[in-house]
Amino acid sequence: MYDERPTMADDQPDGTGAEPEAGSKSTEPGEPDRAAVRDTYDRIASHFASTREYPWPEVEAFVDDHGSLEAPTVGLDLGCGNCRHAELLADVPDLETVVGVDASRGLLETGRERAGEQGFDVELCQGDASTLPLADGTVGLAVYVATLHHLPTASVRRASLDELARVLSPDGRALVSAWSTAHDRFDADGTEGFDTTVEWTLPGGETVDRFYHIYAPEEFERQLERSDLEVVDWELSSGNCYATVAGADGSVR
Repeated sequence: MYDERPTMADDQPDGTGAEPEAGSKSTEPGEPDRAAVRDTYDRIASHFASTREYPWPEVEAFVDDHGSLEAPTVGLDLGCGNCRHAELLADVPDLETVVGVDASRGLLETGRERAGEQGFDVELCQGDASTLPLADGTVGLAVYVATLHHLPTASVRRASLDELARVLSPDGRALVSAWSTAHDRFDADGTEGFDTTVEWTLPGGETVDRFYHIYAPEEFERQLERSDLEVVDWELSSGNCYATVAGADGSVR
């Protein structure tokens, strides 16, 4: 299952589908490197995870719709954070192994704690979404939710989509999501997205900037179509772009 490859961060709304806390602020950032994004989530991991208790309804619906698999296979939570969505995958009978990948060691530790408390099995791996430590065609069901928009360059975001295509089995499916300009907090329109930062406020009042690339819906669809993935379906929901995708060799039905 695992491949000998080098070994980004999970940021998700709460279970209502509404994004962060009132009072968070967006600004135009300098472009961070991936280590800076990782370090941000290591810094806020414990508090961040405590506010992300429930899975998204869109993820629950995706797992319900695609959880009947033709053969035992691997589930992947890419940008797993505290593993609230890995927990859903762990309940799928035909997934013999669930792997959670995240760049942040701090968030992975919160995922390990949740798995122990809730009694589900997940193999956790600190890794990079653009170089996944998994063999070709091994993943039958994957969620790549609210992580793509934290990758700091278009080339790395594209590489992560191609990597997802590589590890998906021929009949595998994945759910990909990202923040979009359709969200109420943004005034932008048009066919191109933009980079920004959104502050996270720690309990003591310290603020930490988190990088986002905010996708225009047309841009999101276009980047998926140019990747090695096959788009099965996509929609806008609660200000997020969602796409159900298959690998390059997958049958789209």
